[in-house]
Amino acid sequence: MQHLPKLLPIHPRSGSSAGLQHRGEPGTSTGATNLRHADCGFCHCHLRRSNGWRLAATEGDTMTGTTAPLGTFDWVAATGGQLTAAERRRLLRPIAATHAANAVGRVAMLAHLNSGRRADIDVAGLRPPTSTLASAAEQEARSRLSPALLNHSYRTYAFGAALGALADIDVDRELLFAAAMLHDIGLTGPVDRVDFTLASARIARDVAETVGLSTAATETMRTAITLHYSPGVSLANGAVAYLLSAGAGVDVAGLRSWKLPPRVLAEVVAQRPRLAFKREFSAAFRAEAAAVPRGRARLLRRYGAFDLAIKLAPFRE
Repeated sequence: MQHLPKLLPIHPRSGSSAGLQHRGEPGTSTGATNLRHADCGFCHCHLRRSNGWRLAATEGDTMTGTTAPLGTFDWVAATGGQLTAAERRRLLRPIAATHAANAVGRVAMLAHLNSGRRADIDVAGLRPPTSTLASAAEQEARSRLSPALLNHSYRTYAFGAALGALADIDVDRELLFAAAMLHDIGLTGPVDRVDFTLASARIARDVAETVGLSTAATETMRTAITLHYSPGVSLANGAVAYLLSAGAGVDVAGLRSWKLPPRVLAEVVAQRPRLAFKREFSAAFRAEAAAVPRGRARLLRRYGAFDLAIKLAPFRE
């Protein structure tokens, strides 16, 4: 795609827009322990945006020089994450489907009929990977996130990995962990009319360049980050994007929590306490929705009953 450098300047720490090549073949695995197939379903750069930047209309139409799918890194980079009217309408269906699935799943959970009660997952297998990429992402997250958001990032990885194990999904755990640690960094500093995931994805690129990650793996990680809170992320978007979105959904709003054993939910939270996460995350999300009034955060707050979903998540705080 053709980028718009005058509208979206490179992060101060960034070099070129492409990641460095891994020491192996481009696009190869980062050396992670893998999981295996599955079900689908529904997560400061000093950026400036021109007031005259017009967005294009519908799916398949050219959008400010790109036809990139909604929610991908290229789409966010080209549009600032601002939705057209047609895109907003298109997202209402997966939002409604998520509401329905969440209602059924939570009722089953309350009635002790949910599938998670019969599932078996080794919590020890959800420990973060140990690698250069994982360490670099973890260090970056620790330097930028509050304790509550940092623990949310760890839980996002654990819940995503757990859902992947249950569904036998093959995923690169290093990329999943790195994406989980970095996905909400941009949420800490809203930028006017620019989706927070763009800053998160650019920081992810910086980390990838530092460790020599392949261009293909870097693209996988940063598009997973920009996609993670789009309604309707599925395995068609890739295992990393799907499980990052699913893991964040469990922790933020309790989505798919009924699929996990109660023991796993309790132990993950015990290891990474929530620290009044609901209050802090709700405030940060409100600020993001105000900063990007045509973005996904505003859409979720208006049509996704997002504040209520956070309050009703099956966690105390």
